[in-house]
Amino acid sequence: MEFRLLGAVSVVTEAGGLPLGPVKRRSLLAALLLRPDSPVLVDHLTAALWEQEPPARARSVIQGHVSRLRALLVSVDAGAYGVELITQGTAYVLRMPKERVDAHRFRALVALAREQRGPAEAVTMYREALSLWRGPALADVCPSPPLQAAAQALEELRLASVEQLAASYAQLGEHGRAASVLRAEAVAHPLRESLSAALVTALHRAGRRPEALDWFHHTRRLLADELGIGPGRELADAYATALCEEADDAAIEAEATSRAATVHAAALPPLAPATFHSGGADLLPRAPRGFHGRARELAVLSRAAAGEAPVCLVTGPAGVGKTALVVQWAHRNRAGFHGGLLYADLRGFGDTGEATPAEVLREFLLALDVAPCRMPESVNGAAALFRSLAADRELLVVLDNARDSEQVRPLLPGGPRCVTVVTSRYRLPGLIVTDAARPVPVDVLTPEDGTALLAGVLGTERVLADPVAARRLAELCGGLPLALRVAAARLADRPDWALSAMNAEMLDSTRRLSLLDVEDTGIRAALRLTVRQLPEHVARHFACLGRHPGTHFDRYATAALTQTDPATAETTLERLVASHLVTETAPGRWTLHDLVRLYARGLDARPDALTRVLDHYIATALAAATVAEPGNETCVPLPPDFLAPTAVRTFTDRDDAMAWYAAERDDLVLAAAAARTAGLHSRTWRIVMLLWPLMTRWVLDDWPPLLETALEAVRADADPAAESRVRALLGWVLTEHGRSDEALTCVEPAPALSARAGDLRGEATALVVLSWAQAVLGHPDEAAEGCARAVELARKADERYIERLALYHLARYRLDTRQWQAALDTATEALAFENLPGVVIGSRVLLLTAAGEALLGLGDEPEGIRRLGSAVREAETTGYDDGAVRALTVLLRVSPDEELQARYDAAVARLTTRT
Repeated sequence: MEFRLLGAVSVVTEAGGLPLGPVKRRSLLAALLLRPDSPVLVDHLTAALWEQEPPARARSVIQGHVSRLRALLVSVDAGAYGVELITQGTAYVLRMPKERVDAHRFRALVALAREQRGPAEAVTMYREALSLWRGPALADVCPSPPLQAAAQALEELRLASVEQLAASYAQLGEHGRAASVLRAEAVAHPLRESLSAALVTALHRAGRRPEALDWFHHTRRLLADELGIGPGRELADAYATALCEEADDAAIEAEATSRAATVHAAALPPLAPATFHSGGADLLPRAPRGFHGRARELAVLSRAAAGEAPVCLVTGPAGVGKTALVVQWAHRNRAGFHGGLLYADLRGFGDTGEATPAEVLREFLLALDVAPCRMPESVNGAAALFRSLAADRELLVVLDNARDSEQVRPLLPGGPRCVTVVTSRYRLPGLIVTDAARPVPVDVLTPEDGTALLAGVLGTERVLADPVAARRLAELCGGLPLALRVAAARLADRPDWALSAMNAEMLDSTRRLSLLDVEDTGIRAALRLTVRQLPEHVARHFACLGRHPGTHFDRYATAALTQTDPATAETTLERLVASHLVTETAPGRWTLHDLVRLYARGLDARPDALTRVLDHYIATALAAATVAEPGNETCVPLPPDFLAPTAVRTFTDRDDAMAWYAAERDDLVLAAAAARTAGLHSRTWRIVMLLWPLMTRWVLDDWPPLLETALEAVRADADPAAESRVRALLGWVLTEHGRSDEALTCVEPAPALSARAGDLRGEATALVVLSWAQAVLGHPDEAAEGCARAVELARKADERYIERLALYHLARYRLDTRQWQAALDTATEALAFENLPGVVIGSRVLLLTAAGEALLGLGDEPEGIRRLGSAVREAETTGYDDGAVRALTVLLRVSPDEELQARYDAAVARLTTRT
């Protein structure tokens, strides 16, 4: 198990990444991981989760996210890795080995590198440390001051490590490698003078003095234009050294050899056109205006072009800015390609038909000064001539909007100093296999970069006038550059329109895609071209995914939506992943981008798709509940018009079932909401009720509003037996929440509803819950009477579980009124039920405790202690901490000793972590 902060915040196990949920939950995890194994105060977490004034219920929100994180960690058995999230007073502690956090390992490796006496060992350490980075630190968390400061500190340490790695290379005499390491970072941080000074020195010592001088002048101009200052002493000294010292003949010869044998390792920002004019072909489109961000992708392209890979494959969904990225990078790096810059739009996803290899090769050959009369007639001949002309050139070839690998292969130059960059909405694995293409995936922009893009189009002043609205607009656009540019175009056309007004329009999900269309450009147009390339059955299945009510789906949910089997559904999902219409967030779990989901919902799909996926959730939750709580009859029958899925997931054991519940919790809640909106009342209350295994485990979570929705739905469904069971569950939860008066009002009608429906089990259950509320409110006699009636009904219905549950509560009420013998007889009767599993975890533990307490009341202390000791041992063996605390509380009254107190404290501590 590994926790990652150096890039997007993530938790990776052997089975893949964990679904961490919304940005505030990831931010909370990040705040804990920044201080592993140390208490983090709630006040600190509040500052980390909210940029502005936190809401009044901030503490409750934090508690909810902590609860979900604990459930997620439990679902993957994090304790086996020494990872545990506990509560410590007004703070939370993520207990764990620090080595499981990549940021900690990074710092440790950097510290080791600095301690090394030899440069070779330091190089090894620094390279290992820097390999842990997968992008900007804390890339997807709340932009709050504490987290931004932590990210900046990590980034500063990374840049310092890059500089120290280069210095170690220089000590080894490997100045070319030092320059290669520094160049990509100097491009991404052009105003960091220490990087530029080191790069100027490295280039000079590598025998590449003209490049060193050019880089100095480029940086000098940037400093003057952006900051209004001149170079500092370090950069000026590096320039003076490069200017005054003559490179020796060996260095000049080494430079010439390097230029003849390797690709130019450049990532230079644009300089004055005259500086690098080569006279070669230049078919590049103009550089995009308002380009922002993408430092990681630009650096990856630069490293690949420096010799790591001759073919780069830039992939991503429609509208994510692949072409803008590549063209921007090409313009910044034109100095490294003296042989020419070739560009072709392969139109793999256009309305006008894709470009043929013949027409692209003809354009390339004409650009390389091949006369029309010498143009080969066949595609093979043209490709061969192109390869021969490219063999000795430093050539950049950009192949934009490729549909498949076959379209690309004839256009690859193949020369050792040529670099080819391909963009596609598909992953093109064939190109990776045959040509060792380096994948460069492009994802959506962060809210910060999205806001900066808006500022680049609308102007900084307009964005700064309402930065919160600007950030929200970036979020509503889903970070897609195309969507952001269309939204900015609408706002630019309406200079008096506030950004918040655009947000108000965008919040209407039925209009959002229309607002993101301008003339023939927009999200819908881009997605339409992608979907048009899909096989017909895959396109139909994609439309069905738009009916999914949640955020994630697996192959079983997809099979239910599309009325296929899970294997076919998974094949469809893989095809959609390759098209960047669907994203696989973890093994076996997929999602749609928000705007893609809205587009899919606008397509024609099976009219019963929503009902089918809701019934899939009902069937799967029933299967999970059966395994999680064996022996307990389900409280939810199937709907009369149930649409059975082709396959239902099976669960191996309780942990497996509860892990599914934890992973699907949010989507089950969304499914219930979708059912309610669609007026499918019979599905609404069933889905909510099927969450009861989670409710029993995390009863203090915010369940009442959801159960009240179920009650509203079941009353609309006019099902008195079901209404009684919903009322009973809601009443139990309200009592656990300390809202006993409301619980009593809720549950009082339930027994009569069940009686009217002839549901003896439901009536007995309702009486047990009603008696509990009565007992809490100080009416133990009424409670005992109700439980006695519940015992009779359960026996009449032959419901042994309910009978045992009612007997346990009856014993408790008799203990409360000091009826020791009656309480002992009742508990003993219930204990006689052998091998009876049930919903109350460790019910035998509770009964043993009740019997032990009754024996103590009767004066039989030895036997009472023996029963209580058995209860404690059984509770500890089964992990039932609540039962252990109850038994130990009674036992410590008569048998206080240090060992028992230590066991009590340990059980309380474990319980606290779940509160």
